Amino acid sequence: MSTPVAPPANGTALHVLVVDDDPDIAHLLSRYLGSQGLRVTVAANARAARDAVLAQSFDVMLLDLTLPDEDGLTLMRDLRKHWQGPVIIVSGRGESVERVVGLELGADDFVTKPFDFRELLARIRSVVRRAQPPQAPRTTGRGFEFEGFRMELASRRVLDADGAEVPLTTGEFDLLLAFVQRPHQVLTRDQLMNAVHGRDAGPFDRAIDVQIGRLRRKLETDPAAPRLIKSVRGAGYLFAPAVRAV
Repeated sequence: MSTPVAPPANGTALHVLVVDDDPDIAHLLSRYLGSQGLRVTVAANARAARDAVLAQSFDVMLLDLTLPDEDGLTLMRDLRKHWQGPVIIVSGRGESVERVVGLELGADDFVTKPFDFRELLARIRSVVRRAQPPQAPRTTGRGFEFEGFRMELASRRVLDADGAEVPLTTGEFDLLLAFVQRPHQVLTRDQLMNAVHGRDAGPFDRAIDVQIGRLRRKLETDPAAPRLIKSVRGAGYLFAPAVRAV
């Protein structure tokens, strides 16, 4: 069963779901995050994590990849069908292939064990902050329209031409927002990484390429021949359609 730890003093505390079968790590995370004013719920396996997501509301999930009853990547892929909250993978499996696959499946960040608690807290606050509706959007309107899509800033939703919502993760929404705010401009990976993750891209960081691939699969008619998000060889990416602020 999932175990609530360190309940908040008021209703504004961030609620973190820690999915990790190591009791020592789960205890240390609960103790540290609780001391920083966060509310923590621990799930020791995939089944408990699913039950927790269905029963409670969380601001962010910290997900270990090695669980006793199911692989963490499989769990995240399944949860992404109905839960789009921020996910930070926290795992000792830090190989580049694990990072890429995790990002492909919808993770917003990846932290390798052992980790610094203060850095992890900063990453938690960063992904949660990006998931919130913007307080002062760069446009005075309600959002943007392009190619039949409507992007609503207040609700952080994207609707297609039929009015159906396109399910986007926090990182995917932020990436699309960076594009629609700068249409017809070539944006480098560093610029996009800073817009989405609040940091510069490392020399081997494929996070932006992975997220663009996911975004294309959700928005493009033919992701293999993209018309909306175009690659500019040796430079970066360009958002091609006309954008109208609404």
